Amino acid sequence: MTSQEAHIALNMIDGVGPATYAKLRSALGDAVNIFSASESQLSGIAGISADTVAAILNWEKTVDLAAEIRRIQNAGCHIILKEDEEYPKLLKEIYNPPFLLYVRGQILPQDHNSIAIVGSRLTTLYGIETAQKFAQQLAYAGITVVSGGARGIDTAAHKGALNSKGRTISVLGNGINVVYPAENVKLFEEISQNGAVISQFPMSYAGNRNTYSIRNRIVAGMTLGTLVVEANQTSGALITAGMAAEMNRQVFAIPGRIDSPRSSGCNRLIKEGAKLCDDIQDILSEFEYLAGFRSGSARQQNEQKEKTPVQDEIPFTLPTTATESLAIKLTPQETAVLAAITYEEQHIDALIQKTSLPTHVVLSALCGLELKKQVQQLPGKLYRRRK
Repeated sequence: MTSQEAHIALNMIDGVGPATYAKLRSALGDAVNIFSASESQLSGIAGISADTVAAILNWEKTVDLAAEIRRIQNAGCHIILKEDEEYPKLLKEIYNPPFLLYVRGQILPQDHNSIAIVGSRLTTLYGIETAQKFAQQLAYAGITVVSGGARGIDTAAHKGALNSKGRTISVLGNGINVVYPAENVKLFEEISQNGAVISQFPMSYAGNRNTYSIRNRIVAGMTLGTLVVEANQTSGALITAGMAAEMNRQVFAIPGRIDSPRSSGCNRLIKEGAKLCDDIQDILSEFEYLAGFRSGSARQQNEQKEKTPVQDEIPFTLPTTATESLAIKLTPQETAVLAAITYEEQHIDALIQKTSLPTHVVLSALCGLELKKQVQQLPGKLYRRRK
């Protein structure tokens, strides 16, 4: 048995979680030694129950390791251990982190600069649009967007990052080969190709209230901060925010209508000390050093590959505190849209008509212009130039 195989088997034994694993490793050393330990050795470890001792001694009766390895290979995923280089560095810092992760895709060093975007499964159009907008802008800035792959805000966050050709990571509360919700099968495939889908749980493991809480802990633990977009008072997103606060990570919240139950959780978080966030700069200002990673963003690398000899971009300096020394560029589409925007409020439909550009092109250009502090979005899909 290799060390990785020993970890896979341990992860499949009932009663062996990160805390029990830590006690076993502290007493017995390498994970392989756990399976060769005697009953007296296992029983002598403080905090290890008799049931857990019995489960370890009889593990081959309940765990089909060979079948699990085949499932891992068939799913096109791989295993990373806590000591592996690919394991998220921020996640290592939390108390009793997962000792193993199933991964489809790849976790890169640049994913250290990541922000979680979470919220309710039952959301409003405002919540969906806001989650997509912030995720798109964060990904554009080279920041990895992490979420839980659920319906609602999670799905919107992943899609927003992908729309910006950025990186995103989905943390599942079930086995990595279980697609839940079912309609996200294509989304998870896209995520695995532009980031990673990860899980702490064995293959085919069904999710439940407890596993989703564990999932939320990973989401909070592997990111620099958590942004709650829309959540009611009982939303699991508030659990994620609470975990982030306990880990001394920054918590952000999008304010909502005071008469909307869907936003009551976010408004409460702000009352309790979360940073009110109505612009991406509210996040970037907390992590000013992240601005330097913009040059490595997936979208910019893609644009660089697609450049032609024609001078198709106009350079300018981003006039913001966090990134004032960083030279970035306007695309031709951004230039055209900016020319159509005045200091008076204009509806997006008017901009589409004035520029004669497709709707999705105008939307993408507006996101870029907002990030570059050239335009301001107002309620009701209104836009104006920044003064």
